[in-house]
Amino acid sequence: MPPRRAPSQGSVAPSRAPSPGIDDEEMPFFDTVDELQQHGINVQDILKLKSAAIHTISGVNMTTRRQMLKIKGMSEAKIEKIKEAAHKILGSSFATGVEIQDRRKRVTLISTGSKVVDGILGGGIMSQSITEVYGEFRTGKTQLAHTMSVVAQLPPDLGGAAGKVAYIDTEGTFRPDRIRSIADRFGVDGNMALENILYARAFNSEHQMELINECSMRFAEDKDFRLLIIDSIMALFRVDYSGRGELSERQQKLAQMLSKLTKLSEEYNIAILLTNQVQSDPGATMTFVAGGALKPIGGHILSHASATRIFLRKGRAEERVAKLVDSPDRPESEASYKLDEGGWADV
Repeated sequence: MPPRRAPSQGSVAPSRAPSPGIDDEEMPFFDTVDELQQHGINVQDILKLKSAAIHTISGVNMTTRRQMLKIKGMSEAKIEKIKEAAHKILGSSFATGVEIQDRRKRVTLISTGSKVVDGILGGGIMSQSITEVYGEFRTGKTQLAHTMSVVAQLPPDLGGAAGKVAYIDTEGTFRPDRIRSIADRFGVDGNMALENILYARAFNSEHQMELINECSMRFAEDKDFRLLIIDSIMALFRVDYSGRGELSERQQKLAQMLSKLTKLSEEYNIAILLTNQVQSDPGATMTFVAGGALKPIGGHILSHASATRIFLRKGRAEERVAKLVDSPDRPESEASYKLDEGGWADV
């Protein structure tokens, strides 16, 4: 596809609007950094940006000059030129409320597999934001990750997003056989479902960050990705950093990772699902908080980064309860679900 023309320099660059004659659905959601070549940036500098996991024009905009100076071979003059070219391509960062409303129409919803849980979420898990699911063992966190790995591939009328899935596993709990049995429930070929899942096993928190940066490259190359799953976000941080002495460094590294994930979700219009572990909170037994004496690990940094937070707990017999704890546009509420051969399902 030929690159779109930048707004004229004589006036303030307007917010970008779809070109006439091009269907909104067909328009790419992002511009790759290769477009900078049309604005006088040489190929070597573009390759340097890619080596630092900056693959889109929005990514250039989202990266500070200070961070870009850390890229080998980048000077202040080059960075200014790149920033200027990115601004010409993107136009003004301001937009009216109506324009934002139009952009929000491109947000996709991916079903959890349970219609009741989808109901409290407003239709499912949204793209362009981070959804965190936390709870103790055997509440279905990993089962949700497996279920959504298949559901995301379904067409939108069946609750999916007709796209591929990237799956970062930090605990070694991904099971292809589970994907096959969930695919059978939805009438999908098991091999096809597995083919559309890009899987990676992370072994430490640094490796986890490297895999997230690689996802950025994959999403830029293949525009079919609709969901990124990290199961679980904090497990490796818990091992790599221990005790109060390393807490500050851990939270700093976590904040950088979550910032990258937030940018990824907005850059590529993908949904991000994080599962998280819990810890005992003796001080909470006397307060009326979701989860009582259990609280998610990761502290305030993780709670602020997650747009939607769902607490899972065990109910009677096979029943499980999902409580929507935090959401930008939905009230607190609860829904019941169960775990069966086909993943998450209604009770």
